[in-house]
Parts: sequence; C-alpha cells; structure tokens
Amino acid sequence: MNKIVPISLLFFLIGTVSLFAQVKKDTVLVVKDTSKLQEIDPLTPAKAAFYSAILPGLGQAYNKKYWKIPLVYGAIGTSLYFYLDNNKKYHDYREAYKRRLEGYNDDKYKFLDDSRLIAGQKFYQRNRDLSLLFVVGFYALNIIDANVDAALIQFNVNERLSLRPEIYPDAVTFRPNVGLTFNYHF
Repeated sequence: MNKIVPISLLFFLIGTVSLFAQVKKDTVLVVKDTSKLQEIDPLTPAKAAFYSAILPGLGQAYNKKYWKIPLVYGAIGTSLYFYLDNNKKYHDYREAYKRRLEGYNDDKYKFLDDSRLIAGQKFYQRNRDLSLLFVVGFYALNIIDANVDAALIQFNVNERLSLRPEIYPDAVTFRPNVGLTFNYHF
C-alpha cells in the first residue's frame, strides 16, 4: 500500500503533462492531376527494334522484360545447334558418296549403298535448310517482339479504363442483345 500511492501519483503527474517537441505546421494537400497525359516517346519502338537487331535480347532488356532474354537465346541457340549438326552430317554423307564414286569403300558408312547415301544427303540438307529458316525466323521474331512490346508499353491500362462485352435483354422483345461497354471512371 505504501508503494502504490507514490507510483499512482507519479503516473498521474506524467500523464497530465503534455510536451510538444515540434511546432505543428499547416499542411496543404495538393491533388495530383491524374488526367494529365504521360509523355510518349515515338522513337521507343524503333530503339528497341534496333537494339534487338544489333544483339538479340537487347531490345527485351531495353523494355525491361528480362524474362524473355533466355527464351530468345534458347530459340535461336537451339535452331543454330540443329543447323550445325545437320550441316555436319550432310557433309559426312556427301564426302562418303564422293569417295564411293571414286572407288573407295573405307568410310564409316560402308554398310549403306549409294541410294541410301543420296537419301541421307537429301534428308540432312532439307533439315539443315529448315533449321536455318528457323534461326532467321526466331531472329526476326525477336526484333518484332521488342518493337511491339515497346509500342504497347505506352498504352494506358489502369483500373479506371475498361472495355467489356455485355449481354442484356431487349426492352420490347426480351431477346438477348450483345453490346460493348466502354467505361472511364473519373
């Protein structure tokens, strides 16, 4: 009991004293203008396409889509690997056929006859050409992707802007009508 009175008196005195260490300032709230348009750089898509043409994947890095870079190199690298592999096998079959025409039969394809060597050449030549087409196609796709992505980054896609299909009944015939609503919330 003796200790309760001084402790409660101490809490009472501390609780009633108000200390202000800082001077309260009048704050003015400034409303941000959300209708102000963002600055659009028309050269951004061209820069991204140029960077991707110089070095595949550089346009994706310019657009800050880093996850696409391994896809670009994976696609181009795989196609390039198959091009080199098919080119090597094509030349192996071609050299074996040339040696066979010269009268030698000491190559690693001695178990194949001449028609099989010709068929192997045609097969690997076709696959080599297709692989080269894929390399060029993926390279072009890399440039197109960087260009389109840079162009689409500048579009406004916030929550206030929406476009959605709607099905509603007709007031007279009660048949369903299909419409498209465009909403912009201020």
